[in-house]
Amino acid sequence: MQNAAPSSTPSSADAASLSVPQWMALLQSRDAAIQALQHQLDWFKRQLFGQKSERFAPLPDPTQLHLGEMMPLPATPAAESQRAVPAHTRRIAQRDLAAGSDTLPFFDEARVPIETIRVPDAATAGLAADQFEVIGEKASYRLAQRPGSFVVLKYLRPVTKRRDTQVISCPPAPVGVLAGSRADVSLCAGLLVDKFAYHLPLYRQHQRLADAGITVSRPWLTQLAQQVIALLEPIHEAQLDAIRAGRVIAMDETPIKAGRRVEGKASGKKHPGGMKTGYFWPVYGEHDEVCFPFFPSRAQVHVEKLLGLSRAAGSVLLSDGYAAYASYAKKTGLTHAQCWAHTRREFFEAQTAEPEGAGAALAQIGALYAVEEQIRDSKLTGEAKRLHRLTHSKPQVEVFFDWVERQFQRQGLWPSNPFTKALAYARERRRGLEVFLADPDVPIDTNHLERALRAIPMGRKNWNFCWTELGARHVGIVQSLIVTCRLHGIDPYIYLVDVLQRVGQHPASRVAELTPRQWKLHFADQPLRSDLYAIDAG
Repeated sequence: MQNAAPSSTPSSADAASLSVPQWMALLQSRDAAIQALQHQLDWFKRQLFGQKSERFAPLPDPTQLHLGEMMPLPATPAAESQRAVPAHTRRIAQRDLAAGSDTLPFFDEARVPIETIRVPDAATAGLAADQFEVIGEKASYRLAQRPGSFVVLKYLRPVTKRRDTQVISCPPAPVGVLAGSRADVSLCAGLLVDKFAYHLPLYRQHQRLADAGITVSRPWLTQLAQQVIALLEPIHEAQLDAIRAGRVIAMDETPIKAGRRVEGKASGKKHPGGMKTGYFWPVYGEHDEVCFPFFPSRAQVHVEKLLGLSRAAGSVLLSDGYAAYASYAKKTGLTHAQCWAHTRREFFEAQTAEPEGAGAALAQIGALYAVEEQIRDSKLTGEAKRLHRLTHSKPQVEVFFDWVERQFQRQGLWPSNPFTKALAYARERRRGLEVFLADPDVPIDTNHLERALRAIPMGRKNWNFCWTELGARHVGIVQSLIVTCRLHGIDPYIYLVDVLQRVGQHPASRVAELTPRQWKLHFADQPLRSDLYAIDAG
């Protein structure tokens, strides 16, 4: 008779013919399924109602009394005394009730501040006042931005005529970062910072412009953002090249909805049109630089395209347990370091199934992080850091994996049990988890990368998706520069205002000098400013 338990609930007739071993196998399989479903339900409850932090709270010591058990119960409180609080008045906010006036083509002159900048005429430079006369003026307007407000820059360009030659001249309008655009560089930088650093979608920025009295179209903002990001693309590529040239690289992937799915058939089933799922593949270099390249899928081939198949000797790739990274490391021969935070997460998720065993694992991993905290507090680097890890962390790692082996020898743990899966996850990746012990340049985990890529999920909560894959690539370009600015303590607004003016004239062979890390060394002391800055400073 077949020993395997039936895959579905047997009928009354079939149940009568089952033997005791078959009933036991059926009940055990049902218990395993219930346990797996309960684990999934607990996970979903925690996502909806629980805290997202993975902090470990150890089980209470049964020999330790609670504070309430050591103190007598308080007496019944007496009637509380009361005191009167004096009333106060508030000043009524003053409102600007100025009447409106005629508006200019794209802004309300009565509501929008206008700063006037007089442009000198080079043709009359050095001439006495009686040698020429101003016969008129031409005005050109450029939309600028102060942090939190909008300003229109009014450039007055005199039309002059020399009395001796009767030649009429007028200086040209100042050239902006985008030829022929009414957007000042301050607006271009502010647009990107508001959208990508503060996650304010363009349609909300358009509403804010309208509320401020500025009349521009939504497509104009989209086109403006695309044109500005195209100027920044060479800087992003230079930063990505610098990361790829490093010895230690951390890598991860995170999804993004990008590009519309075409209606049709997939796997023989019709599906409605929707947004396709693409992926950012963030890479973090050893000089605190990060880039967010976009690829349309999570396939292993994208790792090869991004990092290349030729790596220098001694290179290290730090990642989570995704098999694509292990395959790439095996193919290229580089060292593959594994992340302890992802290993810890497996045991954290297993607490509901095996609280005692998972708690023991979390405590042991916590001891490793305590050593890393000592290293940070002592500011150890290089050989001193390596020796400290070998002295304090290595024995703890060996104890941990010996404990893992002993847990596998226990009876009664199903392969589908979350605790068993966590043990297997750690044991299979032991070699990668031990890389950090002998290499001081390798972090214990990828938490530095996880913190850097937080801008992507934050964006997903605000602008939700990208209409095109090109749009997703543009998101990656800007976030690469803004997040790297944050890592180096650079104001993204000041940085973008400078490099947008500088990138068109900077030698292409030295474009790496415009990446945030090198820009801080070369140009941060005297950055290029908008004309608006001179007005504010004056």
